[in-house]
This record gives sequence, structure tokens and C-alpha cells, in this order.
Amino acid sequence: MAEEFVPKWIAWETTQRCNLKCVHCRCSSELTSSEGDFSTEEGKKLLKEISDFSKPVVVLSGGEPLMRPDIFELAEYGTSLGLRMCMASNGSLVTDEVCEKMKKADIKMVSLSLDGSTAEVHDNFRQCPGSFEGVLRAAELFRKHGQKFLINSSFTKRNQHDIASTFKVAKSLGATAWYMFMIVPTGRGEDIMSELISKEDYEEILDWHYHQEKNEDDILMRPTCAPHYYRIVPQKAKAEGEKFERRSLTFSTGGGKGCIAAQTICLIDCYGNLKPCSYFHRTAGNVKETPFRELWENSEIFKDLRDFKSYKGKCGECEYLNVCGGCRARADAVHGDYMEEEPFCNYVPIKLQKKQKD
Repeated sequence: MAEEFVPKWIAWETTQRCNLKCVHCRCSSELTSSEGDFSTEEGKKLLKEISDFSKPVVVLSGGEPLMRPDIFELAEYGTSLGLRMCMASNGSLVTDEVCEKMKKADIKMVSLSLDGSTAEVHDNFRQCPGSFEGVLRAAELFRKHGQKFLINSSFTKRNQHDIASTFKVAKSLGATAWYMFMIVPTGRGEDIMSELISKEDYEEILDWHYHQEKNEDDILMRPTCAPHYYRIVPQKAKAEGEKFERRSLTFSTGGGKGCIAAQTICLIDCYGNLKPCSYFHRTAGNVKETPFRELWENSEIFKDLRDFKSYKGKCGECEYLNVCGGCRARADAVHGDYMEEEPFCNYVPIKLQKKQKD
């Protein structure tokens, strides 16, 4: 297999149970959701399979992973295998004891979700009063214990007005990085399709991000599920006559490219289904039935997503295909075809511009 298609970042949905009920949740998590099919020993077997193939970042995700009783046993085992273990949490269950367990397990990074600069905005998005204070409290505890953390912020029309202010709060909390997520309509996200940010606003927001990132020295910034940013950066830099060198985290996904689903990243859900990324409905197979490496290397959907020449619509014609690729999960959610063009991009490729003139 080509080195460019080796897993570098794997999200493992260790449980679907969660104490929140966020409007955009990709797996529609809540308190009564499934714990999943993995026993502790089966979880360890999966981590061993992964480590025998490569040494990626493994993000223990959910739902809320802190609701899984054996989460730190799994984390410690993954670390012992040489995997770079991380965790994604909403922050509400973080305590001094949790921070001490994270340190013992050598959790490299924790991601916290912050979707607004105030309780009013964030709690509305998270559908849970007090969740904003939970994030602030978790960040304070992480600082106290020396636990590195980053902030993930998701945006729709209901909170896009608060993007710049949310970034300022993330920075003030002492986060290592801030990841701005542009919603992919899966899970409960399907119910807020009308809230998806418009193509035009999308472009303006990414333009804001470019200028903010270019002048930012204190915190790393990354737009996520926004592959067109990898078109916008070279476009803006060229127009401004300068070279823009972007900073990266030490445990990067290897993504000098927009959509990297099935290329360097994937998701394993709590039932063992392997998916190209956290926002795909479709599965490549089940790791409890077929070895992870076999699915990664040979599944049809993963092979399709690596075949850039077969991308359809504007994406297939675009000169930025190899650096952007369009969001494959969003194409699937909107068009019902993961090889179709990115539905929230308003750029017209040069090839098509010429055809329109002719």
C-alpha cells in the first residue's frame, strides 16, 4: 500500500452513551444510547491489531468516553503498544481524579467542545443548561494538571455570528489548538439541514479564518470538515503575493489536504463498523469480523475514496482536487453519492469556466 494511505488518525467510538443531547450529534447520542459491542478484552484486541499495522493517533471518542468504566484501562493499554492515545470529551465529567487518570494513561491530548462564547449560545447548541460552565471548569482543571487540550467548535446558522468570539474564548482558556468544524449533516445533524451555513457565508468564514490564522502566533487553528480551505489558502496567498506556511500539531493527521477520509483517517463505531470518517453513514465492514488492516487496504469504499480521478461533478474537474477533494461525507449526505461534488462549495474550476465561455 502507498505510504500516503496509511492510517495516521483513528477515532474509536468507545460508547454512544452521552449525558448531553447536542443538536448536531453525528450518532444521535444520549443517556439511553448503546454501550456498544466491545468488551475490555475485545477493545484491547482491536488496539493490538491497529498497533501491528501502524502507530496512529487513536482518539477515544463517543458519545462521552468518560461514561465507559474501562476507558482508562483501554487508554493505558494503547499507550503501552506505542499508540498516541487521545480523548474527545464534552468536559462535564472532568474532575481532579479524571485528570490524574489521564496523566497515568499518558493521554496526549483531550479535545473539548465549545460551540459558543456564552452559556446562552453554547447551552442552546448542546441542549443542556450548565454545559458551558462544564467546559470552562474542565479547561481550568486541565491547566491545573498540565493536561494538553484543544477546543473543537461546531457551527450552523444558529451560532455562526459567534465564531470570532468563540475563538477568543478558546484562546483565553489556554487551548493548544482551535478546530472550527463546519457541520456535516449526519445523525441528529440531518434534522437541522436548513441550518447549514450557506455557500456564500462558508466562503466568507474561511476567508476570516485565513486572515486570523496568518497573524496568529499563540494558538494553532484548523478548519475541519472544510476542505475548500485548502483551495482558499493558496488562492489568497497567491493574490497577496506571499507564501503562507501553516503550523501543525506534533500529532497531525498527516493532512496537508482537505478531505482525508479513508486516506489517513477513519472511524470505528461502538459496534465495530469501520467508516471512512466520523461523519459517514456507510461502512466498509466490521473489524470484529474482518481484520482492521484488511478492511483498510481492500474495502471498496476506501479504494473509491483514494481514486481521485473518479470524483464526479465540479470536484472531478477542479484543479484543486488533490489538495481539497471536497467533503465526501457531505456529498453523500446531500447527493446520496460519496463520489459526487462537494455541495457547499461555490468555486467554479478553470476547466468549467473555459467551457462556459465557449
